[in-house]
Amino acid sequence: MRDFNIPEFYRSDLIGRIKNTRSELDPKKKDHSPSILHFGNTDVILARHFGFCFGVENAIEISYRAIAENPDKRIFLLSQMIHNQLVNADLQSRGLQFIMDTSGKQLIPWEEINGDDVVIIPAFGTSLETMAILEEKGIELTQYDTTCPFVTRVWKKAEKLSQSEYALIIHGKATHEETRATFSHSKKNSPSVIIRDMNEAKTLGRFIRGEGNKEEFYSIFAGKYSEDFDPDIHLRRFGVINQTTMLATETQDITNFLKDQLEMRWGTEDPQNQLADTRDTLCYATNDNQEATYALLEQDADLAIVVGGYNSSNTSHLVELCEEKVPTFFIQSEEDLLSELEIRHYDLHQKEVVQSAHWLPITESPLRIILTSGASCPDSLIERVLHRLSKICEFDLSFDQAFARLEEEFRS
Repeated sequence: MRDFNIPEFYRSDLIGRIKNTRSELDPKKKDHSPSILHFGNTDVILARHFGFCFGVENAIEISYRAIAENPDKRIFLLSQMIHNQLVNADLQSRGLQFIMDTSGKQLIPWEEINGDDVVIIPAFGTSLETMAILEEKGIELTQYDTTCPFVTRVWKKAEKLSQSEYALIIHGKATHEETRATFSHSKKNSPSVIIRDMNEAKTLGRFIRGEGNKEEFYSIFAGKYSEDFDPDIHLRRFGVINQTTMLATETQDITNFLKDQLEMRWGTEDPQNQLADTRDTLCYATNDNQEATYALLEQDADLAIVVGGYNSSNTSHLVELCEEKVPTFFIQSEEDLLSELEIRHYDLHQKEVVQSAHWLPITESPLRIILTSGASCPDSLIERVLHRLSKICEFDLSFDQAFARLEEEFRS
């Protein structure tokens, strides 16, 4: 795996030591079991995989290089490079400006952008429409394009499916930057529609079975289908692609469900009415982080802390997984750990930041805390959370003592 040149303040000696030890002992990443740091009165159960992925490190490296190489130019990002407030704030402090917010709302009018400016394409990619605007202005698009290669892979798969005359169903969040970009690329070649979850897949299933009319379809999926999408035609032969950060299990469940709906309507023998045999299009980091979270949840624990940006899709899915087993707190940084009595965290269901009291349970045995983060969270932030926990929980042992025991356990 390539080493990226990212600022040192995103790295962590402690987390780096743990990750390097795990990689040395398990280079093929077959062991998803967590790393358990024993601090005497507290055990911190750290996920096998978490933090910056290949695509994020690539985007960070390119963005900081763009700033260094263009000291006399205005530098813009189309929108947040990644969904992490720490990274985006640091880039802004260095003069970088966002053209749009995460929902696509224009913050800086296109009229103010010109060919002398530097524009960075974020890791999520961008739409063909936006690329056309930039090209018309004379902006060089390839020099600082940080589009994740796993996102590009989805676009290539969509193009390949279109060549075999398949329509496309995109499993993703319609307002997410990546899904908006993927929809733009897919609809160029194939009729396309976006579905958010299994509930929308079930709604789509009614139309596959012929139980709804076009007008109803167009009303329910308004803003989520291409102009040429005809449910009477294109829900008979299609492939499923997705936003790379969706839950792998949900994508597979949706695909299996839609296949069943096709077979209920048309049987299994007609080659003109079928679901394309597509492999999953989630990125490796999303798969690794989700598999590591399932392994985390095999451990007995009192609570879970998930660190990341509140608008991070892959981090939100980790929160959803943890919530199924233990009380879970979704925080942005160590500053949200206010005290042993109070914690500030994001409620995914109410879509708001809340403050909870008495979040740390009283236990006779060591307190066991699950700790993980999404693919856009720096390792340094996880270390800061650990240091904050050490003060709040008054760890009995030092980090060096806990790491030494962890290393001994792994090597024994």
